[in-house]
Amino acid sequence: MKLIDESLINDLAEEAKKSPRLRMNYNFHQSLDEKCHRLLNALEPGTQIPVHHHPDKGETFIILRGKVKVSTYNDNGEVVESYILSHESGQYGVDIPKNVWHGLECLEPAVMMECKAGPFVEHEVDGILKLI
Repeated sequence: MKLIDESLINDLAEEAKKSPRLRMNYNFHQSLDEKCHRLLNALEPGTQIPVHHHPDKGETFIILRGKVKVSTYNDNGEVVESYILSHESGQYGVDIPKNVWHGLECLEPAVMMECKAGPFVEHEVDGILKLI
């Protein structure tokens, strides 16, 4: 059993600050081929998860600390929905259905729990929506 506590979250947040991408994952799954991916994702302001979709799997984000903006898009790149996830907003997470274009922007240092089906597929294979 792995405890998700302040120490784990703080250590991961420190690693994110040092990363060129300004984010760092802590995977609970042992292999990228596993059928369920469970991870913590620490993010720093200035990082974004680009707009993408997963044709055959949904994805869930739950905020543990900080503030992020999660948006969904139509096929023309127009925002359909947008939410600020934070404890202050009372909006703690989103569940994104399969094949829905979505992206994430870190607004203040944050740590999220993510869950989605495996195996891992690069975003480039899933498809990147080209926003104008």
